Amino acid sequence: MLRIAVPNKGTLSETATSMLHEAGYATRRDQKELIVADPRNDVEFFYLRPRDIATYVGSGALDVGITGRDLLLDSHSAALEVDVLDFGSSTFRFAGPIGRFENLRDLEGVRVATSYDTLVRDFLAAEGVNATVVRLDGAVESAVRLGVADAVADVVETGSTLRKQGLEIFGPVILESSAVLIAGRDDVPGLDTLRRRIQGVIVAHQYVLIDYDLPADLVDQATAVTPGLESPTVSPLRDTGWVAVRVMVPRSDMNQVMDELYAVGARAILVSAIHAARI
Repeated sequence: MLRIAVPNKGTLSETATSMLHEAGYATRRDQKELIVADPRNDVEFFYLRPRDIATYVGSGALDVGITGRDLLLDSHSAALEVDVLDFGSSTFRFAGPIGRFENLRDLEGVRVATSYDTLVRDFLAAEGVNATVVRLDGAVESAVRLGVADAVADVVETGSTLRKQGLEIFGPVILESSAVLIAGRDDVPGLDTLRRRIQGVIVAHQYVLIDYDLPADLVDQATAVTPGLESPTVSPLRDTGWVAVRVMVPRSDMNQVMDELYAVGARAILVSAIHAARI
C-alpha cells in the first residue's frame, strides 16, 4: 500500500486535497481526520504538518508526500523531488530598512530573521556571506522594527506587507518555490500511477478542448492556429466541403484562439472543460 503524506493545514492543504480528490482518491471529510485509508486505490493518506512531511518521507516512514520545495530544502531531508505541481508558487527575497542595504554583501556580519533558517543559512554560505540567521516562526517582517534582526528573508508577493514595516527588497532571489511531489526513492511501487493521475489533473486545469467546423480548404490555416499537443483530430462532415476539428489548447489562450479561428473562417466554435487526462 502506498503511504502518502498530505499537508493538514496552511496554503498547500486545500489545493493538495482537492487535487487528490480530482485524481480519484479518497480524501478526508473532517479536518480532524489524520489518516484516511483508500483500499480501492491501494493507498493510505497521512495528514501532517507541512514542515514535517519531507522528514517523514526522507526517513522512509512514508513513501511519498506533497510539500513545498522551500520546506524540502529547509529540512535537509533525503527525500527526492519527483514532480513540480501547479500551485503554491512563492518567491523568497531579502528585505531591510529603506536605504540601508543595496546588495548581498551588505549582509556581512548582520542579523537576518527568517522562518527558513537552514535554507537561508545554506544560501548565504554558498555566496560566501557570514551573517547570523535568527529563526522565527512567522511574522518575520516585524523583526527589524522590534530589534530582533537587521534584515529579513521571507516570501514576497507584492512587497506591500514589507513596505508597511518600512522595509524594501534587495539582493538576489533566494528561491523560487512551489508545491512539489516528493518520494523517498524514485522506484516506489504505485508512484508512477500517482504521478500520472496528478499530472492528468494538472493538464485538465491548464487546457480546454476546442471543437469547431471549418471549410475543408482552410484546414492548414486553422491548424496553424491550433496545432494541439501532437496533432488535431479532423473529421469529415456530411457536407463534404466542411470538416470538424477537435484540439486541446491552453486555457489561458482560449479566447484569443477563438478570435483567430473565427477570423480564419471557423464556425460553431465550442469550448469544453477537461475533467481528467493522460498525456
